[in-house]
Amino acid sequence: MTHASTLARPSTAAEPDSAAQDHAQSPPAAGMAAALGLFLAARLLSAAAVALVARATTGRNPFGLLGRSWDSLWYLGIAAHGYVPTPHLRPGVFSDLAFFPLYPALVRAVHTLTPLGGGAAGLLVSWTAAAVAACGIYAVGARLHGRAVAVALVLLWGLLPHSVVLSMAYTEPVLTAFAAWSLYAVLTGRWLWAGTLAALAGLARPNGVAVAAAVLAAAAYEMGRCLRERRRVSHRLWTGAALAPAGWAAYVLWVGHRTGNLFGGYFQVQRLWGSRFDFGEGALKFVRHLLLQGDRLVFPMTMVIVAAAVVLYALLIADRAPLLLLVYSGVLLLIVLGGSGYFESKPRFLLPAFPLLLPLARALARTARARPRHATVVVGALAGLSFGYGAYLVVLAHMPL
Repeated sequence: MTHASTLARPSTAAEPDSAAQDHAQSPPAAGMAAALGLFLAARLLSAAAVALVARATTGRNPFGLLGRSWDSLWYLGIAAHGYVPTPHLRPGVFSDLAFFPLYPALVRAVHTLTPLGGGAAGLLVSWTAAAVAACGIYAVGARLHGRAVAVALVLLWGLLPHSVVLSMAYTEPVLTAFAAWSLYAVLTGRWLWAGTLAALAGLARPNGVAVAAAVLAAAAYEMGRCLRERRRVSHRLWTGAALAPAGWAAYVLWVGHRTGNLFGGYFQVQRLWGSRFDFGEGALKFVRHLLLQGDRLVFPMTMVIVAAAVVLYALLIADRAPLLLLVYSGVLLLIVLGGSGYFESKPRFLLPAFPLLLPLARALARTARARPRHATVVVGALAGLSFGYGAYLVVLAHMPL
């Protein structure tokens, strides 16, 4: 089994901070209850804000808005009826093959085993996955920087402007849950768990490939260490690395087989949805449109969030974060920056990139120790933005999330 310190930093010259040394003798679960409690409180308040705005403005059922909006309807359709046969892919036809299978499979299982309807089953899966993800994020943060930073990391993730998606019947909570625990498994040298969880993440969403990329990068780094030190490479390491991309690759190849184009079929489906990787050309054109002509609130807010993510990634690099987290966050960010399609959905695609919040979490933890009132004001402001903007997105924006 690999010791965590071999993967903790991309440079062996880096030393862990004092908080990380302090936590080494305590299990990650020591402060997990506090972090989970804060996260659940944030999600409940966010759902309450959606309910209040919905009742006051449209009179619509908030659970219907959270459980049956936009992509949720596609996932619920797959859960109920499976993938609809699409023998001929052509422009103007949206195929449900663009949606990965793990989430609808979980929804179908919950619907079969409980009296819940499709929408309620979808919400139960998402809410449970969001809680599991919060625990995994805490575990990663505590492993690297101690309990205070880990709690701040979970709280910040729960208060992101687009965190309302974590309360909806969407797949981001499922991906983040598998991703966080896969990353933690690598940090603790559990390669079989890391590969298995990465494979499941790859079945959850297209950008789940970022988890596989991170595990493979960490495995390659560790194999190189073993070769340099003339140590035997564990079979668990080889197996975990081989498992990591299996889920994503299996679904992409299955779609290719089903459409008659083994290696290109899935990407053809995505292109018909207007989603493709064009090295940022489409995104830059849309940003130009925003700057020159202006648009509704969602688009400028999206541009600000994506720009902030780029800055946070630069800070993550400057902080000499673990190679594992740099690769994971970097691939997610690359997909967002380089992909065309629904510009307003880019912040949602960044929700699984929780390591980007580590620099902010460390700063918030320091502020909470030195100036607790200032930290309270910051958290209150973030909560107000998150709850208000989330309610606007779900109830009033009438735009795909």
